[in-house]
Amino acid sequence: MTDSAGIPGGTDAAGGEKPPNGRRRRRLLRWIGLGTGLLAVVGAGTGWWIYSKLDGNIAEDTSAAAELRRYDKERPAHLGGGAQNILLIGSDSRSGAGNAPYGQDEGTQRSDTTILLHLPADRKSATAVSIPRDLMAEIPACLKPDGGRTREQFAQFNWAFEWGGTACTIRTVEAMTGIRVDHHMVLDFSGFKKMVDAIGGVEVCLRRPVDDAEAKLKLPAGRQTLQGEQALGFVRARHSLGNGSDTERMERQQLFLGSLVKKVQSNGVLLNPARLYPLLDAATSAVTTDPGLASLRGLYELVRGVRDIPTEQIKFLTVPRRPYAADANRDELREPDATQLFQRLRADQPLTIAPPAPTPTGTPTAPGGEREVAAGDGKADRPGTAEPSGPVPTFTGTTAGVADCR
Repeated sequence: MTDSAGIPGGTDAAGGEKPPNGRRRRRLLRWIGLGTGLLAVVGAGTGWWIYSKLDGNIAEDTSAAAELRRYDKERPAHLGGGAQNILLIGSDSRSGAGNAPYGQDEGTQRSDTTILLHLPADRKSATAVSIPRDLMAEIPACLKPDGGRTREQFAQFNWAFEWGGTACTIRTVEAMTGIRVDHHMVLDFSGFKKMVDAIGGVEVCLRRPVDDAEAKLKLPAGRQTLQGEQALGFVRARHSLGNGSDTERMERQQLFLGSLVKKVQSNGVLLNPARLYPLLDAATSAVTTDPGLASLRGLYELVRGVRDIPTEQIKFLTVPRRPYAADANRDELREPDATQLFQRLRADQPLTIAPPAPTPTGTPTAPGGEREVAAGDGKADRPGTAEPSGPVPTFTGTTAGVADCR
């Protein structure tokens, strides 16, 4: 027999129920308390295990950090007030798990994609600036993987990553822009696919069907959701989308990243543990970062600062450039527009993004011929000024809020 609380009791001489045994009740309550505490400990232990696993996924780039310290006095000053600049590098290395299908591993790598992400101090916007692979740039003397050093030379931008890895690329970007790179992330093919799959794919819109055997991509026209393998082909394809130029590929990458941002910001990812954990697992295991970001806490602080930025304020553009005079297959910076852009970012000053201006035929300007329009007289501030002044300039680009068929 039990009492009303379900605690074993007995009967008195008249056959009625005895009052519950106080000692037994206290014992049962202790067991309940112990069980609850045990569940809390197990929950905390599980949480700690998850944190430790995710934290341990992140690869720390100590070699780049050591090389950058060697040249610290030559590097630009840090931005004040909390603004940050992060260099995002997509490596085309075929080494590592999952990258072999994209070509033979010859022990070399180049920066397939390089984006300088500027986060202003107020975190009310974000500006992502693509740097073309074929842009001609002054590449400093860099440490090679074999311990030797290259000589300083004027060469194609993505050779910096092949010759001297991340540190060489960062120093090249800093010399070009005068902007201090505070953090960096390197992502390979396999890591990119895992992240796309973890959020359930990313939606794109194609104006025409795509059949590109080299990119392993065959897609119908219209809106569709791309999974990892398809997404990688989409952002890398050059021979079946647009005119085959790297310019159009960068524009496609920017549109894809805008769609990815919208997907990650949606409740379907951030508020769904079944999707959030795979995303965190994929993201932390997919990137190699500087020591400052090489922890779950470091990445969380970064994401927390940008997660609430409206998609219309997440801006994408490419550095102003034109065909290189000595080789039309390469690019060079177009001045004074490039200087003006770098000065705005360096001073943490705003800029406006607008779509490409139409030509007389009604189509956007051709790759390499897009124009940046500055409000007012259009004159860029020259090097040596403390910070930009005058009206906010407008540059050609797009935002994460734009949905466009490509």
